Amino acid sequence: MSNEQIAKLLRNVAASYTIKNEKKFRFQIIAYQKASDTIANLTSEIKDFYHENKLDTLPGIGNTIRSHLIELFKKGEVRHFNWALKGIPATVFPLLEIPGFGPKRAYRLVKEFKLNNPETVIDELEKATKQGKIAPLDGFGEKSQGDILRAISEFREGKGKTTRMVLPYAQEIAEKIVDYLKKSKYVITAEPLGSLRRKMATVGDIDIAVASNNPQSVISHFISYPHKERAIEKGDITASMLVSGGRQIDLMVQPKESFGSLLQHFTGSKNHNIALREYAVKKGLSLSEYGIRSGKSRKLEKISTEEKFYEALGMQWIPPEIRENTGEIELAISDKLPKLIELEDIKGDLHIHSSFPIEPSHDLGKSLSEEMVDKAKELNYRYLGFSEHNPSVSKHTKSDIYSLIARRNEVIEQIKLKNKSIRIIKLLEVDILPSGNLAIDNRSLDLLDGAIISIHSVFSMNKQDMTKRVISGLSYKKAKILAHPTGRMINERPGYDLDFQKIFEFCVKNYKALEINSWPARLDLPDTLIRQAIQKDVKLVINTDSHSTPEMNLMRYGVFMARRGWAQKNDILNALEYNEFIQWLRR
Repeated sequence: MSNEQIAKLLRNVAASYTIKNEKKFRFQIIAYQKASDTIANLTSEIKDFYHENKLDTLPGIGNTIRSHLIELFKKGEVRHFNWALKGIPATVFPLLEIPGFGPKRAYRLVKEFKLNNPETVIDELEKATKQGKIAPLDGFGEKSQGDILRAISEFREGKGKTTRMVLPYAQEIAEKIVDYLKKSKYVITAEPLGSLRRKMATVGDIDIAVASNNPQSVISHFISYPHKERAIEKGDITASMLVSGGRQIDLMVQPKESFGSLLQHFTGSKNHNIALREYAVKKGLSLSEYGIRSGKSRKLEKISTEEKFYEALGMQWIPPEIRENTGEIELAISDKLPKLIELEDIKGDLHIHSSFPIEPSHDLGKSLSEEMVDKAKELNYRYLGFSEHNPSVSKHTKSDIYSLIARRNEVIEQIKLKNKSIRIIKLLEVDILPSGNLAIDNRSLDLLDGAIISIHSVFSMNKQDMTKRVISGLSYKKAKILAHPTGRMINERPGYDLDFQKIFEFCVKNYKALEINSWPARLDLPDTLIRQAIQKDVKLVINTDSHSTPEMNLMRYGVFMARRGWAQKNDILNALEYNEFIQWLRR
């Protein structure tokens, strides 16, 4: 089962508990929802954690649910899950995918209209709604009926909160709205919240917080956003709207004096906040989005900034990217948090595809080499590595390939003569064939300063053979960096199976590095593997995989992934100055 399927199964168990007896099963509901969120947000497959006996490293999954997951992987089903789901019509669960449908509402409608087919339940409910059969029901009415019809319509169009966005897509939507909000004189500051602020690889929805002493003016400005499709809700301090593309944006407004508490509370994660509140209780404190209460008086202290919020708890401010309850709180208490890598630390980009006609095996870049060098200057880089795909093996002889690379080298040398501020490194992205051999021979490789190697075909090999294939490719002297190491494409395909512990060991012993690829659909290595790599002293490189100059701005997303993996400047090779990097490349 995939992460998505397992997360949905756990959500269904929580929903079943809610329907049966929400009060009695309160703690079980919270536990299953928390575990579902953890698995849904993983950037690696949970089955890999199971196979590597590392389920206990996942935050938010307690011993009981962990034992159920082990049973699921071993037997394909869980006796306890079957008990929890017993008596709940299967038609309830498809309705839970529709925004605005909770378990009790879904159960009520399914029972009321005797909806028995999970395949057609949404169609049947839509039909009943259009026929006006919902409004007369006790507790519903005309407004609820209209809301249900609209929710179903928007669900069919993929709108609302049902699909997760890749981080760059969500980030750019949020930035446009934040920029728009800041045009109001009543907005003191505005920040995204939740998984977006924590820079997770995928984002479920977009929440934004605003500090203001005039919430009504801010909300009126918000719902006047020129690119909205419609306003969903307008309250006293909150509002929601759908924007172009059908994405839901939620806004909440808080006075400046308590904005820090709001920001911390709604940034999360759940696991971080629960642990933080447990720590606060031991100090006689109570935390909320409004501030901190302390002592017998329970007087509320409003907190204006996050820094002051964490300081009031006796700890360092914790960067949002690492708020996952994986050790950050303990280190913050002892003032030992690492200084995470910053975008400004990056000295160069080493995975760049120009439009030089190298007749590649895969896609060609769209921008001239000179244009990409100019962009590197704009980004204040010290160096740039051109790494087009290797020439097509099926369409060229070994001699042809050698000539194409030699011709590209001549062009690079001409660029070097015209440019003194950016150092150019001659790289190439070379395919690792299923045999483990590289797509070009050593004679052609010797024309390069180094090679970035990657897999672009035959993804279905088993874990042992795929690992052997990758290590064989890395064994070439000029092969220095493994690009997009898991091969995943977010929302498109999972990564292939690799024994990363073996790959980590090989990289450390042989001066090889793993790439953190900033391309929106990749964001690969995932953050969990980044942290494991760092713990094994594996060196990393953050690249954009750009095929045009505008794409060189994607570097920040790779930096976000690195920060989520607790990477520091000394973990990232392209945070080195040119001479230091070249020294490593020639090892």
